[in-house]
Amino acid sequence: MIKNILIISSNYTGHGHKSITESLSEKFDIVPDVKIHVVDGFSLGGNTLLKVGKMYGPITRNSEHLWKIIWDITSVKVPFVNHLIEAKIRTRFLALLDKVKPDLILTVHPNFNGSILNILEKNNIDIPFVTLIADLISITPLWADSRADYIISPTQEAKEKCIEFGVPANKIKVLGFPVRSRFYTQTHKDIEHYSPNKPLNCLIMSGGEGVGNMGKMAKTLIETFGFNITIVAGRNEKLQAHLKKSLVKKYGDKVKIYGFTKNIQDLIASSDIAFIRSSPNVMMEAVSCNTPIVITGALPGQEAGNPKFAEKYHLAITCDSMSDLVPTINELLENNVAMLKEIKKSQQQFMDPQTSENIVNFILNIPDEGALQPAGIAHDVSFNNINYES
Repeated sequence: MIKNILIISSNYTGHGHKSITESLSEKFDIVPDVKIHVVDGFSLGGNTLLKVGKMYGPITRNSEHLWKIIWDITSVKVPFVNHLIEAKIRTRFLALLDKVKPDLILTVHPNFNGSILNILEKNNIDIPFVTLIADLISITPLWADSRADYIISPTQEAKEKCIEFGVPANKIKVLGFPVRSRFYTQTHKDIEHYSPNKPLNCLIMSGGEGVGNMGKMAKTLIETFGFNITIVAGRNEKLQAHLKKSLVKKYGDKVKIYGFTKNIQDLIASSDIAFIRSSPNVMMEAVSCNTPIVITGALPGQEAGNPKFAEKYHLAITCDSMSDLVPTINELLENNVAMLKEIKKSQQQFMDPQTSENIVNFILNIPDEGALQPAGIAHDVSFNNINYES
């Protein structure tokens, strides 16, 4: 069985890669004699590549158009991107291999698939290599390198894209999207009915980077429906300060403002509706908390297909603009909140608390042809170069 695993993750390109890594680490942590070593892939390229990773937040907050250009260019220049990253990380990566001596390499960021496979191939290093796709449907070709031993896909739709990109179907395993266990342990509230005398509790958030029309949305929801509003502004401290100044002063206890918070699962689970952008990680965490979702936007590129995906499985409803907000809420509330109840029911059918465990079991049994056998219980886990935030 696999005993020593090197995980290539990312600290600064949103929070999803870290959350996925943590969800798997929880399960690796209870397997006897298994050690995992988690590394920020961008740190392997020194300060230059680390600065590139840290640019993700500012770019996605301030210029979605620029992000779309970057996405489009990297999607058609895959060999160039792989070669560039390979050149930056080669020395540190080979030193890391010599230090860790992993039985298996797992990547959860697309930039470190082809680049690391290039290094392994050129140095005649034979280590099982597995990719775990961190997007739901609109995936970059950087995820789909056919040289990987296996690619773990969260959805059938992502698997089909991998096949389009040339990956053999037998190398792709659809095992779901891993979510940290604390999002499954919340007490789910049933919505029996809605009345202005018993206002709904609504959460507005926009991923770890904090973007979007949060202030305007909160104002409309309070003044039109009387909702109680909680806003999570993420790492965007400037936005957090602005919202406190503009909303709390006017609406008092009707509004609560948070920055990047460690108890996000409690805020999601205690809400009747979550207004979020279509970050796959945040979407799946809300589904795991069984909180109906209103999708308020999508980052170009990797999130583009997520709203339609969520609606296809009745996990959410989409609100494309501020002008659609009131009609969208009216649709959710009509017929004694029938649509909210239907979304909650669909989420309950979609969620799978065993996803992370199934992924870990698959990885640990890859030498046995990937047979999904139960893992044991114990712990011996070490972490390098990554600080988890809840």
